[in-house]
Amino acid sequence: MTAEPDQTDKVKNRSNLRIVIACSAFVASMVGVSFAAVPLYQLFCQVTGYGGTTQRAEQFSETILDRTIKVRFDANTASGLPWEFKPVQREVEVRIGETILINYTAENTSDRVTTGQATFNVTPMAAGAYFNKVQCFCFTETALKPGESMEMPVLFFVDPAIVDAVDTKNIDTITLSYTFFPHESEKPVAAAAEPVQDNDTL
Repeated sequence: MTAEPDQTDKVKNRSNLRIVIACSAFVASMVGVSFAAVPLYQLFCQVTGYGGTTQRAEQFSETILDRTIKVRFDANTASGLPWEFKPVQREVEVRIGETILINYTAENTSDRVTTGQATFNVTPMAAGAYFNKVQCFCFTETALKPGESMEMPVLFFVDPAIVDAVDTKNIDTITLSYTFFPHESEKPVAAAAEPVQDNDTL
């Protein structure tokens, strides 16, 4: 007849079980946090303008100031995407709060269909919280056929609140910069480590 474990062994086994459960729960929570980190960081940047991240607006500004601000446009294409990408205008001077439409152009110089996705930011970075896009090609991926070219509109305004904040009230020039990357489904593995090629320098 097999002897039953004494009380000490039972307590030890229960203690070990609690440790295993606690460790498993900790690992699961860390995995969940790691998956949530990227979208949460993106949301944080969009809300605060951190790192020059621009804002997305659903409607135009109701206030237009007499003060103007200069907006410059920059265009870059990452290695692995055979496009010529550039702004139609290098810069515009707009009234703060005024909604403006400008265009970039992109041309696929390869003999195959290619798809790109644009990232963007503004400098000075503090201006990101006040740069509002109503419409932008950067909201979705773009596919171009061989030799195809396309105009890409950006509809934006600078929030009048920019003149009230201590760290932005003296800004007189903002640079809006885009970089087009190959879409993940077609980007070569090695391309991610290659430097970005600057097509247009200010």
